[in-house]
Amino acid sequence: MAKESTFSDETYYTNRELSWLLFNERVLSEARDKQMPLFERLKFLSITASNLDEFFMVRVASLMDMVDAGYKKRDIAGMTASEQLAAVNEETHQLVERQYYTYNRSLLPQLSANGLRIIIHHEDMTKEESVFADSFFMENVYPVLTPMAVDSSRPFPLIRNKSLNLGALMTKKNGDGEMEFAMVQVPSVLDRLVELPSDEGRKLILLEEIIERNIHKLFLNYDIVCTHPFRVMRNADLTIEEEEAEDLLQEIEKQLKKRQWGQVIRLEVEEGIDNRLLKLIREELRVPKEDVFAIAGPLDLTFLMKLYGMEGFDHLKEHRYLPPQTVPELPEDANVFEKIREGDILMHHPYQSFEPVVRFVRQAAKDPDVLAIKQTLYRVSGNSPIIAALEQAAENGKQVSVLVELKARFDEENNIVWAKKLEKAGCHVIYGLVGLKTHSKITLVVRREENGIRRYVHLGTGNYNDSTAKLYTDIGYFTCSEIIGEDATAVFNMLSGYSEPRSWNRLSLAPHWLKDRFLRLIEREKEHALAGRPAGIIAKMNALCDKDVIEALYGASAAGVKIDLIVRGICCLRVGIPGISENITVRSIVGNFLEHARIFYFENDGKPEYYCASADWMPRNLERRVEILFPIEKPALQEKLKLILDNQLKDTVKAQMLQPDGSYAKVDGRGKEKFNAQLFFCEEARAAAREEAGTAHKRVFIPKVHHT
Repeated sequence: MAKESTFSDETYYTNRELSWLLFNERVLSEARDKQMPLFERLKFLSITASNLDEFFMVRVASLMDMVDAGYKKRDIAGMTASEQLAAVNEETHQLVERQYYTYNRSLLPQLSANGLRIIIHHEDMTKEESVFADSFFMENVYPVLTPMAVDSSRPFPLIRNKSLNLGALMTKKNGDGEMEFAMVQVPSVLDRLVELPSDEGRKLILLEEIIERNIHKLFLNYDIVCTHPFRVMRNADLTIEEEEAEDLLQEIEKQLKKRQWGQVIRLEVEEGIDNRLLKLIREELRVPKEDVFAIAGPLDLTFLMKLYGMEGFDHLKEHRYLPPQTVPELPEDANVFEKIREGDILMHHPYQSFEPVVRFVRQAAKDPDVLAIKQTLYRVSGNSPIIAALEQAAENGKQVSVLVELKARFDEENNIVWAKKLEKAGCHVIYGLVGLKTHSKITLVVRREENGIRRYVHLGTGNYNDSTAKLYTDIGYFTCSEIIGEDATAVFNMLSGYSEPRSWNRLSLAPHWLKDRFLRLIEREKEHALAGRPAGIIAKMNALCDKDVIEALYGASAAGVKIDLIVRGICCLRVGIPGISENITVRSIVGNFLEHARIFYFENDGKPEYYCASADWMPRNLERRVEILFPIEKPALQEKLKLILDNQLKDTVKAQMLQPDGSYAKVDGRGKEKFNAQLFFCEEARAAAREEAGTAHKRVFIPKVHHT
């Protein structure tokens, strides 16, 4: 067995950012898969573009900040920030090339073959189409545009983050031929896809092409030399001095305004852009050559999600994935509290509906016996029924305490609105904790009953967001266990009053001792293996990059523990290292739903333990966030979790396996039946819902037996 100290060798780890790029490659592989319905491929290509934007605004921006600050510390793979930036830049350029190769060579021809043509250049329109486009411009677009010229009295305009713009070089009519710069922002308030009249199939053109065709109408005294689209990505990572901030809400509101004008970290331009125009934009925005991306197609492919939503192309979409099904233990007309008293309930979203969670809060708001509702909110939907229920609860005189995490990245603005709304309704609102993000998902309802006070608890691996609950796979858990209820009360007392209990019953919290708990559980499996007892670990999560946890996994693997990891995104662990990680497999599932649940299984000498959590195995989750790990102890519910894990390990359609060289490859399905875990869970949820509906029908309609 290898010594503990050998597990820290830098060659045993993959850089976090490069691992993330490999994840986006796996998303791109879905867009490149010709077995997929065409519109699903469009959707996945759009997701790769959206993912890349966020990656640059946060992760690449962070690396740039480190370089600017002279930060020399190496990451777990032994790379400095500048080395990471160089590697990320090279990989990203290649990724973007593959994105546009997929778009131009595969998707556009397929769309055309299916009766939907996207006109690439405005010059390609027919005379009739050109007349329509020009009329559309004057009636719908021209009144919205703000042309901006640059001269001695008008400085170079501020370019908003992620905005799409047209830059132009022009000369004054009857002037001296001196070149001047002008630009116009493509308005985001208008649809980017414009449908043209057509007798054959359907034709679309992008809004920027119509504007480019008519840009001379915005600068009447000039001759247009050239026009090209460009787009900037800015540093959107907020720097919040929480200790110094007198009012966290006001401080975050102030910082949000800066997000639009942060340092430019990426400049996208049209391939073939006039060099004079590119030089001018680069110099004004201070963008080095390596941060310029020459794009062979339309900038910002996220418009493909709008294309996906077009009516009339249902035959090009995937219909095998079923909508969320009824939770058998919680029929739609059932009282949630009565059902929880009958026994703990485990839900598997989005295969099973999130509606019972919303109903739980709604019924608590109206129930005269409910005294208090306490909840943590990290991300919620735009028109959240849970927020509405909490408001109603406060208006009905309940004690309502809500922790709204204002620092939830890119949801800060929404959460500020919700926090103010809840306060106005009379809720007690906590704006997170200084220095920590509250990422845990927990709701506590305190109810007065015949036998005294009873506490009902909901714990989850995902957010209280009814919209994403239809797209993300998560676990939800209802219980009225007295000991978990005590822990839940302690959680909220800690969040609102900084009073941590001396001991906990069942819940484990980060940043206090969750990481140590995981390390002890892994160490215990290692000790079982060394003693010849049954040992094994199955862990499912979004990301794995905590060095202490990876070292512990290496130690367990070297001792003979079989470890199966299901990691959707970043994975800094390497498999197949002789004597160290030969007993570890890592697979990533990228499918119709976003894999988001965190489930942990420990064999424990034949007495298996199961846990679910809000936390991934990342330093930020284990050390800088409030997270909750909760055990699932009822055998029937443990069986459900084991079924989820076992079926994901069987997936031969959407799973990709991490290879010893750090790459990922589709599961070798030769000689195996094709098995798609997500489709299996859809069918399983439908079968369970139908079975319960049939049983309920029999319970209600029992025929009377007439004796003669």
